[in-house]
Amino acid sequence: MILRNLPFAQWVLILILVIVIVYLRQRLNNLEESYRSLHDAVARIDARYNNGHAEARRGIEDDLEDVVVIYNRVPKTASTSFMGLVYDLCKQNKYHVLHINVTNNMHTLTFANQVQFANNISNWNNIKPAFYHGHMAFLNFGKFGTKRMPLYINLLRKPLDRFISYYYFLRYGDNFRPHIIRKKHGDTKTFDECINSGQPDCDPNNMWLQIPFLCGHDPACWEIGNSWALEEAKRNLQRYYFLVGVTEELNEFVEVLENVLPRIFRGAYNFFLHNNKSHLRQTTQKLNPLPETVDIIQQSVVWKMENEFYNFALEHFHAVKRRLINASPQDVNQRFMYEKIRPK
Repeated sequence: MILRNLPFAQWVLILILVIVIVYLRQRLNNLEESYRSLHDAVARIDARYNNGHAEARRGIEDDLEDVVVIYNRVPKTASTSFMGLVYDLCKQNKYHVLHINVTNNMHTLTFANQVQFANNISNWNNIKPAFYHGHMAFLNFGKFGTKRMPLYINLLRKPLDRFISYYYFLRYGDNFRPHIIRKKHGDTKTFDECINSGQPDCDPNNMWLQIPFLCGHDPACWEIGNSWALEEAKRNLQRYYFLVGVTEELNEFVEVLENVLPRIFRGAYNFFLHNNKSHLRQTTQKLNPLPETVDIIQQSVVWKMENEFYNFALEHFHAVKRRLINASPQDVNQRFMYEKIRPK
């Protein structure tokens, strides 16, 4: 009865209110439906991202299980001490270690053996992950059509220090295998006396070793004083070597390796610092050269080239170390992610 007696204007107002309520309810239903659709779309994208992330993670893990490291170790650069660490870690970190033993201690392979070596290491899957080591020149696997390059690492040493250490090693051996009679056993001439008498054992040309080891198998690499070989060794270090450290900073070399390749070197740094094998091989008797002897050596072309290469490697290693061990807050907090992935 009350509604029936309402003026016409109020009837119109009520009708408008009803229409507004119906409209708002319809809009709310549409918004709820849109929200559900958006939620489902986000859920699908999230699921796709998580699946892709999981696949990427599995891919990375599979790659790490397939990793091959080659350490073509230069003689008298603390390589035995470093390899003691690698052998100690292989069981707990579940990888294989293999020594490359070339006939007559040759540093280069014949071309046929280069092909076989590259294919053998690339395809020997049941031994992976693997760590190979030996006194052998760098070999570029890419030229043989292999699908994946191994991770090359190496250690270099100040060329005169390495040369003198090797000179006395050939005469007195070391504390690693003290009972082995070396080929210069009984020769008691000091390095200074050798230089003064012009003996071939201390000819500065004999320092030509670290450059050819990283230069590779090209015959020009082993031509003493070849300037192309020096530049090629630098190029290889930059392009193909995962990491090249220096003997004088062996601890930091191990620390960097653990940070960037934990699949092989997990726990290496702490183990290296606190076990008794950090300096596994030391030359039994070694005398520092006189200043005048050092001056003679440093006048030679080979020392200048080898020293240039050593300093190049040292600078490169320091650049890596600065951004990892001595990292700035910006580097420490650096992350990367993938966005705008298409198609959806």
